[in-house]
Amino acid sequence: MLGYFERFVGRHLNALRLARWGLPQGLDHPGPIVVYCNHPAWWDAAVMIVLAGRLFPGREGRAPFDAAVLGKYRIFERMGAFGVDLDSPRGAAAFLAHARAILAAPHRMLWITAQGRFSDGRARPLALRPGVARLPEIAPDALVLPLALEYAFWEERGAEAFAAFGAPISGRDLVALPRPERLARLERELTATLDRLSADVIAREPERFRELVAGRKGIGGIYDLWRRLRALVAGRRFDPAHGGAAQDGPREPTP
Repeated sequence: MLGYFERFVGRHLNALRLARWGLPQGLDHPGPIVVYCNHPAWWDAAVMIVLAGRLFPGREGRAPFDAAVLGKYRIFERMGAFGVDLDSPRGAAAFLAHARAILAAPHRMLWITAQGRFSDGRARPLALRPGVARLPEIAPDALVLPLALEYAFWEERGAEAFAAFGAPISGRDLVALPRPERLARLERELTATLDRLSADVIAREPERFRELVAGRKGIGGIYDLWRRLRALVAGRRFDPAHGGAAQDGPREPTP
């Protein structure tokens, strides 16, 4: 399924980029890991699946999903999603019960879109749901990682997906705080990670990122076919990217 979603992301987006400063820390943590993130787009679930497979290959990942939406996208159940009712006390209790069972095993991860709704990445405050602050009580030995997600258009026709992990937080450090302060710290850490990632996205400097998935460059169709033929006739290397060397530099001779 990881291969499927990597191809899916590469087919529909120009790239999935991970900030070089935002590589996840604490990969050797002996206990479970909780990743909590903002929720800017429909693409978040697919992006998280790729991040989980690429960066945490030895861990079993699970994620809560709006039960009504999960009914439309059953494929996510095969990837570890479980349905919850986000708008009822019974749903909140079910979420905590699932989380307790998942985080009881040290090799597992819980991925959670902590806003619980789609929200623009620039909106402040983030207004994280209080349930995320309950997780350290359930698993104080967990490592908690903030994850910032953002999407933007750069030079190609497809959108770019961007991700960055923030500094890890010990579950025991969080448990030592009252719940309101705990939630405030989680929100503060994620906001700082989002702000730093946004600055890199605005800079439009690809070297600041590690490209995890590369999509197809160029316009495609007849227009790119014509550009390719022109380059071939002129003896030049064809690069379909908008800023590429479609007309620059001779092709290297074939040995």
